[in-house]
Amino acid sequence: MKLKTVLVLIAIWAIAGSLQAQPGFGKAEKINNSWSFILQKDSNEQLSDLRYKRWRTVDLPHDWSVKGQLSPTLASATGYLPGGIGWYRKDLMVPKEKEGEKVYLYFEGVYNRSEVFVNGHSLGIRPNGYISFMYDATPYIKFGEENEIDVRVDHSRSADSRWYTGSGIYRDVWLVYANPVHIAQWGVYAWPEKQKKGYNLNIEVEVANETGQSSDLVVKNELVSASGDVVAKSSDKINLESNQTGKVQTALKVSNPELWSVESPALYTLKTTVLKNGELVDEASTVTGFRDFTFDPNKGFALNGEWMKMKGVCLHHDGGVLGSAVPREVWQRRLHTLKEIGVNAIRTSHNPQAPDLYELCDEIGLLVLDEAFDEWEFPKRKWLEGWNVGTPGYQGSYDFFEECGEKDLADQVKRDRNHPSVFAWSIGNEVDYPNDPYSHPVLDGGGETGFTQPIFGGYKKDAPDAKRLGDIAERLVKVVKQYDQSRPTTAGLAGVAMSNQTGYPFALDITGYNYTESLYDHDHAEYPERVLFGSENRHDMAAWKAVTSRDFVFGQFLWTGIDYLGESGRWPSRGFYSGLLDFGGFIKPRGYYRQSLWSGKPMAYLGTYPTPGRGSISQMNDVWSQLEAESGRGNREEKVPSMDAWPIWNYLDGQSIRVVCYTNAAQAELLLNGEIVGEKKPYDEETGIIYWDIPYKAGKLEVIGLNEAGDQISKYAIQSSGRPYAIKIISEESTIEKGGVAQVVIQVVDERGAPVMLSDDEVKCQIHGDARLLGLEASNNSDMSDYTDNKQRVFHGRMIAYIKAGSEADSIEVRFSANWLKPAIAEIEVK
Repeated sequence: MKLKTVLVLIAIWAIAGSLQAQPGFGKAEKINNSWSFILQKDSNEQLSDLRYKRWRTVDLPHDWSVKGQLSPTLASATGYLPGGIGWYRKDLMVPKEKEGEKVYLYFEGVYNRSEVFVNGHSLGIRPNGYISFMYDATPYIKFGEENEIDVRVDHSRSADSRWYTGSGIYRDVWLVYANPVHIAQWGVYAWPEKQKKGYNLNIEVEVANETGQSSDLVVKNELVSASGDVVAKSSDKINLESNQTGKVQTALKVSNPELWSVESPALYTLKTTVLKNGELVDEASTVTGFRDFTFDPNKGFALNGEWMKMKGVCLHHDGGVLGSAVPREVWQRRLHTLKEIGVNAIRTSHNPQAPDLYELCDEIGLLVLDEAFDEWEFPKRKWLEGWNVGTPGYQGSYDFFEECGEKDLADQVKRDRNHPSVFAWSIGNEVDYPNDPYSHPVLDGGGETGFTQPIFGGYKKDAPDAKRLGDIAERLVKVVKQYDQSRPTTAGLAGVAMSNQTGYPFALDITGYNYTESLYDHDHAEYPERVLFGSENRHDMAAWKAVTSRDFVFGQFLWTGIDYLGESGRWPSRGFYSGLLDFGGFIKPRGYYRQSLWSGKPMAYLGTYPTPGRGSISQMNDVWSQLEAESGRGNREEKVPSMDAWPIWNYLDGQSIRVVCYTNAAQAELLLNGEIVGEKKPYDEETGIIYWDIPYKAGKLEVIGLNEAGDQISKYAIQSSGRPYAIKIISEESTIEKGGVAQVVIQVVDERGAPVMLSDDEVKCQIHGDARLLGLEASNNSDMSDYTDNKQRVFHGRMIAYIKAGSEADSIEVRFSANWLKPAIAEIEVK
């Protein structure tokens, strides 16, 4: 199979805020501030029972779970944090002069099983917690009066996910006013098509006439370059009967557009207007970009005609201490950091994410694999006592899949189909895990199965038939193709050998293999038209070499890009910690290791740990490695130097220390206090790690990266530290907007200013000015203390503070203090 297509970003209104979040019509305004909130204690209570109880004021986005009490009695799957049932309420004045217009409420995401009421009337129920949705509130609005909006959120099935979900209205909410004749929700759809000379920008505009009479309309489109020049335009007429919708289809020719790419993500603006009798009735400003890509079963993937490897990471949607209510600024910092270390693609595991993320990927230049589901018609195991241990639970989202799954997928595609960053739609992740619950005779092995013995416990005759997977996949692919034919469909397969006996992988355009590098060659030969990639992979060198040594494998997606809450190990454990970045968005040692493999910029990094011997503790700080180490405790040998070595240079004099270097230089040498202590060593093609074992001596340890000619191209140094002496602000925004979020990073240092990596001092944060503390994150996975107050222990001497400015702020002073340490003050201007 050879699939070639071109993508474009659409649906961003040119006003402040999370532009792409809006439904693509009318006049939208955020209504995030000053909601009332209460947790329902008794599942039988009704809203009337709660009216006279004490509600508290919250601003949206809001996640109540992350503010709950961590407890070992709660599910490890969701990070030992609670769920529950919550109510939100807001009084909203709708001006009298708006009478005659339509009034809509648009929610970017509510987790989960939500029901929305206006003035006591139910507008609808939406079980899926990741899908954006909108209701027409017009019939129940009292114009010129206060209107009560109530939202019930039922996350009482708190262990309904394999990872942390959060609870509540955790994304933005919008009030939308519109003329009864308006562009339909997500109604502007554009996709560029490469021609022999230049491109066509194909445009489809769906318009709704919600009046009692027919309307003659003119739909205009203008394409504007970044410099403000109109490069193409069109004008089309359409007649709509009363209470009908219709579509205008047109194409704009652009002879030589700037292309969107990961190196240079060029964007344009599409301005769409709808006129009736010469008067404007609706408009939308849409950011768009041109690109084309090719998927080939033998050559892999090409972007704009250039063959490349996707260097991807999987991302969950939480932000550590922030839970699921993650500000745009935090995602911006995280995504920029990932790109800095060489990442060029994101997989939204395993659900649609906030509109902010897609918009930022468009702007930064990151490809996106947009995923819909983690389970279909049956529940997966949810671990309650630690990752892959104990007795699992079986709550989930499966119970509304049959009724809502196709609508949810359709709404995801319509919302996200205009992003140039989105290169494929994933209809599922590991729904084919053998015997969880689907089964097939191939699992018994023998014959021509390729297995000499039963696998995954063998065939279970009473389990659901795996052939159902193919039928469901065909249904879901049909939904995707109904709304977007410009991108391929895919899925992350966990049981590839079993799924190959069904119609599942054959329903897809491209096929993702989760942790199944061993089948790349076999399946490439067996299914020569199949386009393959690693949709979920471990961090070891072997998994990456399985990509680089095969043209037909177009990339991999590491599990994961950033540490995330939930899928926790045994208590104490906040989450899964195999990320390149930690909870606070700091680069971990394995992030620098990945940078040495994926970045073209010269780099070097140093990390250390005691020289290992037989029976030593594993230095690999990810969940898989730790579990493997536990199973072989006391009989372990380090076969490959660790990719998780921290930059610490504080040990006992004379102690043998392993110094590891991650670099993309051809060779490297090691200096201690200016003297060579580690001879030049060439880059190790098998492990990607250069290392030396040397006796510890205090001072400055430095690695020099050299090219093949012996010239220095990179260096990195670490320093022995003394006792903690002061708090130092090492990163801060000097200026933010009103309502914006400042991210202030502090580091504990010694008297000479050297970072004290071993410090775990408790630091207090105090704010002066119109601002509030969203949270303190030190990124310690095993710290199960209180995350709702204004103090936290640093980890490796470091911590980040998230501070949100109020609407009246002009300046903010943030003071950090700790016992026996010199304090630090950050001053932030608010505009």
